[in-house]
Parts: sequence; structure tokens; C-alpha cells
Amino acid sequence: MKAADAKWKIESFKQEKQNAANFMIEFKVLAMKADIDKLHVIFLLKKNMRQYIIKTILGYPPIVVLETLKEWKVAIISVR
Repeated sequence: MKAADAKWKIESFKQEKQNAANFMIEFKVLAMKADIDKLHVIFLLKKNMRQYIIKTILGYPPIVVLETLKEWKVAIISVR
């Protein structure tokens, strides 16, 4: 898959009915192929995950600040 194709696909890649672990695997592969900056990857992850998962994570105490895709992946998998 070309970087341009991966960029297009990751923009619209929604979790929908996939479980969180499978979604994260596919999402990470697309992110690597798309070659986009890390902040945009995290933005797309928060946009395309099920919103209740993101809202749960954002409700964590302020001392928990997730900055990397790996940290987000661990948090997402723990919410399921």
C-alpha cells in the first residue's frame, strides 16, 4: 500500500464493531504506512475510536497524561 493510500484510509478508518485490540493493530499498521506525524496519528485515533472509550480515558485524573501512541494503546485496551 502506498503512503498516499494509507493516509486516505487512516483518515476514515473507524473502529465500528471491531474489538479494540484488532482495531489498534490495523490502525498502527496504517499509521506506519501513512508516514504522518505522531500528533496527527493520536488525533485520528481519538477521532476514530468508539467515543465512550475516549471519554473514559479523558476522564482519568489529570496526573495521567497520554502522549504516545503506545500509551494510548495501553489505555484503550484497558477500557474495553
